[in-house]
Amino acid sequence: MPDNSQPMTISEKIMSKASGTNVKAGDFVFADIDRAMTHDITGPLAVKGFYEIMENKENPKVWNPNKIVVIFDHQVPADSLNAASNHIMLREFAKEQGILNYDVYEGICHQVMPEKGHIKPGDLVVGSDSHTCAYGAIGAFSTGVGSTDMAAVFASGKLWFKVPETIRFEIDGELPDNVYSKDVILHVIGDVGADCAMYKTAEFGGSAVRSMSVSERMTMSNMAIEMGGKAGIIEPDNVTEDYIKERIPDYKLDSEWKSDDGANYSEIRKYDVSNLEPQVACPHNVDNVKPISEVEGTELDQVFIGSCTNGRYEDLEIAAKIMDGKKVADNVRLLVIPASRTEYMKLLKAGYIEQFMEAGAIVESPCCGPCMGGSFGLLGDGEVGLATSNRNFKGREGSPESFVYLSSPATAAASALTGKITDPRKI
Repeated sequence: MPDNSQPMTISEKIMSKASGTNVKAGDFVFADIDRAMTHDITGPLAVKGFYEIMENKENPKVWNPNKIVVIFDHQVPADSLNAASNHIMLREFAKEQGILNYDVYEGICHQVMPEKGHIKPGDLVVGSDSHTCAYGAIGAFSTGVGSTDMAAVFASGKLWFKVPETIRFEIDGELPDNVYSKDVILHVIGDVGADCAMYKTAEFGGSAVRSMSVSERMTMSNMAIEMGGKAGIIEPDNVTEDYIKERIPDYKLDSEWKSDDGANYSEIRKYDVSNLEPQVACPHNVDNVKPISEVEGTELDQVFIGSCTNGRYEDLEIAAKIMDGKKVADNVRLLVIPASRTEYMKLLKAGYIEQFMEAGAIVESPCCGPCMGGSFGLLGDGEVGLATSNRNFKGREGSPESFVYLSSPATAAASALTGKITDPRKI
């Protein structure tokens, strides 16, 4: 990577590597992309744009088919004729270009990409989905772009960036029982607001973050966009290296991918989470966060446990252990959707899928489900839902007259048992 005697943040280092020049926050760079991802909602427009860019080429080809991944996850299996047509078009494009395509059975893009070993520390990754920032959990600079930008990436393998400033979130302390990384990130977003990190990197560190698994870290990075972040990065360490080695056996962590002592942060915010209670984001904004003691007892119609934020084995294991043979309340629907086929199979072998079914839950195949309000499990007028997903905007999970709260899997599971928002520490 380019040599720079000045202390640098991890974002500046990755952008320097990608652009081949020493950079600092505020610089504009034309950078090489290490990996690009698109899915069944945003992909069709990206493909259309690619062919428009390449219209004068006799045999248009993407810049590098080995660095592009297409994943079907939002409307799967196809829930409309339009969705089916989009799937057909993307399958044909992937086959024509020799691009890896994970079809309707594999799972959510933001789980599948790191799970299948497509992301490494130090990578510059773009995806045509705003929660692409999730991959920052393993030390990549990963960010969402629009479909037209993705079309340009398909054609050239490059994209313009402004090197972002970095806000450092130093999070220390030992989390109390039944309080998790989802509670931490909700607390931080509630504290700083939805635009605190606008076009900045949110860099998460401190003893509490270092003690988290990759699954827990992905929850943190996934929601950096909810505070306006361009990326959400956690410096890679031995936990990261072990995770990647399971997928790339000969991988060795490059110690360069960490921020230097004396790096220039636009701001440093410090938190001690030792006494944090479960947190809940209330309608209709993710930064409208309250401690559970202020919203406990709110009646619910539906609970959704899943999504790219909290649909991994560890998340659903937490939920299953809290439910522990109990039944879902009569007045509430519980939807459980693992984030990927791999995670689903782990849950199946552990007996948790059967446990959820016996409790009265509806267990679906891996997909985004009701998270974006475009497929199944939607909320009707006046209904109230609690979800482990990442957004609760008006109409996000169905009717614009519905109400969505966000929580950890522990809070969601406890609430499914009572039919109202419930502190998991009381179960």
